[in-house]
Amino acid sequence: MTHAPDPAARTFELADLVNLERFPIGEPASPGYLAAVEFARRGLRSVGCALLEGFVRPEAVHVLNQEVLERKGATHYSTEIINPYFHTTLNPDYPDRHVVNTFLERTSGFIPGDAWDPGCATDTLFRAPEVARLLADCLEIPELHCYDDPLAGLTTNVCDPGQQFTWHFDTNDFAVTVLVQPATHGGVFEYVPDIRSADDEAFEAISSVLDGDHTRVQSLDLRPGDLQIFRGRHSLHRVTRVGAGSCPRHAAIFAYTRQPGVIGRVARTRQLFGRVLPQHEQAEQQRVRSDALLD
Repeated sequence: MTHAPDPAARTFELADLVNLERFPIGEPASPGYLAAVEFARRGLRSVGCALLEGFVRPEAVHVLNQEVLERKGATHYSTEIINPYFHTTLNPDYPDRHVVNTFLERTSGFIPGDAWDPGCATDTLFRAPEVARLLADCLEIPELHCYDDPLAGLTTNVCDPGQQFTWHFDTNDFAVTVLVQPATHGGVFEYVPDIRSADDEAFEAISSVLDGDHTRVQSLDLRPGDLQIFRGRHSLHRVTRVGAGSCPRHAAIFAYTRQPGVIGRVARTRQLFGRVLPQHEQAEQQRVRSDALLD
């Protein structure tokens, strides 16, 4: 479902959206920019996560949330019982009580990329070259490109009261989110840094977390406007259940890739958005995996 564009919609400049006094993303040689990058690098190196607090201006956060509310009708909600790899069926190659055959409830929704009007505040923030350059510098890679997936490039995750996004891994090496509206009860982002690697699935360690051992679990006190850079390919993570009396939790997700023209996987796209497009089918035929992880 595509949101109908508003002909009277205003246009936005980065100064309308980003706290440029604290994060001068248009001046990559400035002390403020370099300090933000170094701070983020330390977090990503040590715990696989960086938090740039107050990146989005408070008044812009309100605009972002209004855009979410206007598109709430385009949200694809789904309830699944999944393992940490987004699989939904038993795998006979593993024992019944193995982590691969351990399934937990995922209930949440996603507003797809084709619901966002070009030039709206959320789209402007996602597509700004200055933001992509900052993120690449924080991640210590040469450049980043907006994820070319028409559904998963720019999305918002919605967790309504009673919903949760259970323990899982991402298919991308890293994720970028901006908390737009926190839950008043629950909805906490928790993660276990680098619990697995490209060469080691670490089944025993993951099973321990699923069984309730939270020794290595870290929580983030996210606030509206905080920008989070997170290495979710190797770090198990979740959003805890939003309380029954809470407001919904809204988090904008900005997806980037190292190479241009990348399209998401058919199976994961259908799970999150309930549909795929011809671009997904075509990309699936040409896909080359970067690792042998279960997903």
